Amino acid sequence: MDRLQCTLAVEELTKAGDVQKSSVHKNVFLSVGRNEFRDVVVKVELQKKEMKFALRELQIHKKFAKDGKSTIKIPDRNLNILISNCPPDRLIYFLKLVSTKFECGKMKGFISERKKLLSDVPKSFEEISPLTIKDLKSVYEARAKEFESKPELFTPKGKGVKKRKRPHQDDDKENCNIQKSKLTCNGLNPSSIALPVKAKLSKEQNTILDAVVRGKNVFFTGSAGTGKSFLMRKIIGSLPPQHTFATASTGVAACHIGGTTLHAFAGIGSGSAPLEQCVQLASRPQIAQQWRKCHHLVIDEISMVDGAFFDKLETVARVVRKNDNPFGGIQLIICGDFLQLPPVTKGTDKKMFCFQAKSWSRCIQVNLELKEVRRQNDLSFINILQNIRLGKCSEEMYQILKKTANHEIHKNGILATRLCTHKEDVNKINQYHLSKLEGEEKTFLAVDGEEGYQSQLEVLSPVPKSVVLKVGAQVMLAKNLEVQRGLVNGARGVVVGYDKKNQDYPVVRFACGEQEVIRPVRWTFKLSGTVYVSRRQLPLKLAWAISIHKSQGMTLDCVEMSLAKVFEAGQTYVALSRAKSLDGLRILDFDRSCVHANPDVLRFYHKLELTRKMMQVSLNDCW
Repeated sequence: MDRLQCTLAVEELTKAGDVQKSSVHKNVFLSVGRNEFRDVVVKVELQKKEMKFALRELQIHKKFAKDGKSTIKIPDRNLNILISNCPPDRLIYFLKLVSTKFECGKMKGFISERKKLLSDVPKSFEEISPLTIKDLKSVYEARAKEFESKPELFTPKGKGVKKRKRPHQDDDKENCNIQKSKLTCNGLNPSSIALPVKAKLSKEQNTILDAVVRGKNVFFTGSAGTGKSFLMRKIIGSLPPQHTFATASTGVAACHIGGTTLHAFAGIGSGSAPLEQCVQLASRPQIAQQWRKCHHLVIDEISMVDGAFFDKLETVARVVRKNDNPFGGIQLIICGDFLQLPPVTKGTDKKMFCFQAKSWSRCIQVNLELKEVRRQNDLSFINILQNIRLGKCSEEMYQILKKTANHEIHKNGILATRLCTHKEDVNKINQYHLSKLEGEEKTFLAVDGEEGYQSQLEVLSPVPKSVVLKVGAQVMLAKNLEVQRGLVNGARGVVVGYDKKNQDYPVVRFACGEQEVIRPVRWTFKLSGTVYVSRRQLPLKLAWAISIHKSQGMTLDCVEMSLAKVFEAGQTYVALSRAKSLDGLRILDFDRSCVHANPDVLRFYHKLELTRKMMQVSLNDCW
């Protein structure tokens, strides 16, 4: 396994558990291996020395592992190892590796201290083998046997140590479920048995991730449904949290990757002010500190960022960071599809894409494109979408899309979501349909962690401050709840009632066949530096209609649209590519005139493709 780079604090404890000595080390490397006695050993490499901790007892606290923090306790040595600023995905794998290998070694038994003292085996450290499914299964099976042999562990508190007699078979099932939940709480369950996250990426996604890990400034693109946002989340999880800032051009896109808007990060407002004023705004102490702290800047949905704004940011970064390297020496990880939604400009201002910015070619070292479409399975539909993306629509494609107007796509009483070009139309349609429903309205108010950041929360949050529902309301999930059951972001459903036992939370029947009580969940957003804001609200929004802009990144199983008001290049493609299949799509007024792509963008992608082919040819020649 590769070494893990992080910040480390080592605490030496008294027998009472108090800290008697503590030392902090930055930029250390952790690795895991085995010593000459086959004990699992955590090795810490400092600048001038190294420390090794053989594990005979182990406690791991991983509540904050997704933030790159964890604590490894070694009780027999009265030591705490506090890990921070570690790439979250790599930390999670490292912790799973340590705990699983330790459990496997524990099952085989440890060599006694006496035998160790009498042994003349030379000291050694051998890097441990990678984590395998076999390791995970063996630990799970061992824990299952342990729980089965100790039924008193599941006895309710205060009821004695003997197992209660169960008169019914259903009670035995209940006890079995309790055992499974206990196993889950202790870190393993059958569904969690999986290999490291990198194994889930495709070959082309791994190529991009490797380029990022090597420190390259990367722009990666791809058509809708090629897994750009999924890959972006994996990239963010592979970088140190304290020095990585995840941003996007819109609040919706920022929410998808757990970040903030690019404008909020930059601290220069809309960026319309003169350059000198922008530099002054970014030089304010808190904003400047954030710029200097940033080593890795992620920008998602780059197609909607104006090129002039990108040039200003590049200059601001160099001035504020006092570094003449492109973008002030910050590593850029940029993602988006320029053939989708373009930059938003005011009035008659000419659109300027980021690839047309003067600083773009200086900043970007690697250009890569994802080709494999994962959202749709129908090859015919994928071919139509790829042509629409390039502004092409043959007579055959026109006839296929025209016929979708006759599709009946409602399912289990759940109507198709209408995609609209303007948000005013969305609000009118949703309010009209809600008012037509009989029965009383129920209003669910969000609980916001910081009332002083309402404007930022409204931009970043995928759900509003107030969610108003009625029985029969068509709704959409705004967050992944249980992916295995189909309860994912974008899942469509209808409110069928309220659960009296659970504070009248809505009961929703989803198109996937599941029925679920929807309870509030929490979203946490990073604004700047160490400022975090949160919103706790039902993960639901009305879904008779949504805007094309708000639908970016979503997959919809039944969707209808009117394209008569399309006003941007790429807007038709974005709308059509939300559909999971041709059968679940209805276009009310399809016309070829709504299909067009920006010629500047087409030329840009043509150059990218030529460069890719030339590189491929040169590599083949080398071989």
